[in-house]
Amino acid sequence: MFRKLVAIAALSGTLALGAVGVASAATPSTPATPATTHTIDCTKALARVPKINAREAKAATWVTKAQAREATATSAGHTRIANRIERRIKFVQKREARGTKILARIASACGTGTSAG
Repeated sequence: MFRKLVAIAALSGTLALGAVGVASAATPSTPATPATTHTIDCTKALARVPKINAREAKAATWVTKAQAREATATSAGHTRIANRIERRIKFVQKREARGTKILARIASACGTGTSAG
């Protein structure tokens, strides 16, 4: 019984190492092709500008209210709740910054005067 276990272990180890050897030999030596630049479809992008602006305005309103809630929670001694609100505020501000970045890309690519803020 013990001999069978040793034989099975040796055989499976050999097969595993053999598969790794074959896999490493099959990797191509040529580097990957460089990424192509992304083009922006201005008609679709300009159609999204009002939606992005509306979401940014809504986010700005939400952030001011959330900052007030965070200050209230902190002053009341609810640090866990305040930390959770703070993380959410950072997340929404990050999304706002992303929207601004997208609006700037649309404005530079399409040559329009879209507001980026």
